[in-house]
Amino acid sequence: MIPLSATSWLSSLGTAGVFLVLFAETGLLIGFFLPGDSLLFTAGLFCTTSATATVHLSLPLVLVAAVAGALLGAQTGFVLGRRGGRALLSRTSNAHLHRGLTRAEELLTRYGHAKAIVLARFIPVVRTVLNPLAGILDVPARTFTLWQVFGGLLWSVGVTVAGYLLGASIPGVDQYLLPIIALVVIVSLIPLALEVLRSRKQRRGAGS
Repeated sequence: MIPLSATSWLSSLGTAGVFLVLFAETGLLIGFFLPGDSLLFTAGLFCTTSATATVHLSLPLVLVAAVAGALLGAQTGFVLGRRGGRALLSRTSNAHLHRGLTRAEELLTRYGHAKAIVLARFIPVVRTVLNPLAGILDVPARTFTLWQVFGGLLWSVGVTVAGYLLGASIPGVDQYLLPIIALVVIVSLIPLALEVLRSRKQRRGAGS
């Protein structure tokens, strides 16, 4: 099984792969590299294939697995952050995680708890580190839970249903799976790229 391949996870583990990937990506720092967006979209597409196809999934089961993985993962990350403190994040030397931590802190500062928790769901890596960071910064548990549930539902159900609707409206679209997944990955990285550009502009402005 190829860790970065959504198709590999789904063909090997089916619906269980949806739960495992989302739980690890949103709840455990080691899961920051997992293909959350592309896996949800691909799972939605695979719900429209025929029962005799290589990979065929049930939309209701995929939605249950996606929601469970996204919500339980985020809550687990929050609890780990509250109990483990900043040492949980400082132990890693991974540059991507540290950049994600910086973006997560900026989101919390700029938008406040509610909006940052929801927005983080749609930004790769940031959705991994914001949950433990919220625990470290003592975000009220009730506030975190309310908005992570809202954001988790919006993200997991929205991206999955988008894949399903595309597959249902265009017969045979699964034949073009690789370019579609590549497009999804690119689109999912746009918010992160915009945040990086904004941060660089601010630093240049502060230094001038």
